[in-house]
Amino acid sequence: MIVLHKIAGNIMGYLEAFDGSKAALDSKNILIVRGRSRKRINAENMGEELDGLVSSINAKEINMFSDEATNLIGLMDEKIRSDVDINVETNAGGIEHLKESLESMNCIVEYKMGLTDKAGFFVVMWKDKSDIGPCFVEIVIASTEK
Repeated sequence: MIVLHKIAGNIMGYLEAFDGSKAALDSKNILIVRGRSRKRINAENMGEELDGLVSSINAKEINMFSDEATNLIGLMDEKIRSDVDINVETNAGGIEHLKESLESMNCIVEYKMGLTDKAGFFVVMWKDKSDIGPCFVEIVIASTEK
């Protein structure tokens, strides 16, 4: 659990998203945190910001449409289901659905998935298409240790 909090702290610290951040789920094997970045990130630069984040935490980026991503999503789903009763099937396309949902609310969305030596993570950033206002952040971090 300490490992997940440390990774989350590094991610939220890099994105300056501690103020107002809240854990949506905090357990031994999975952590979901939402926040709002204090950085003045232009919508067109969110992808570059996420590239810098992945590099800053020495993580390996995972292609969202790979078998490795599908496996990590399955692991995250398993960890969530071990703590929360969910009555629907795993949806490996859920991340794309999230992106489409945010875009339908007039937001620009960027996301990355990666692995550190002890955890896998998914981070999504979104901002209004007008490029006015804050950039919002959500991270999901799951332990890869057995």
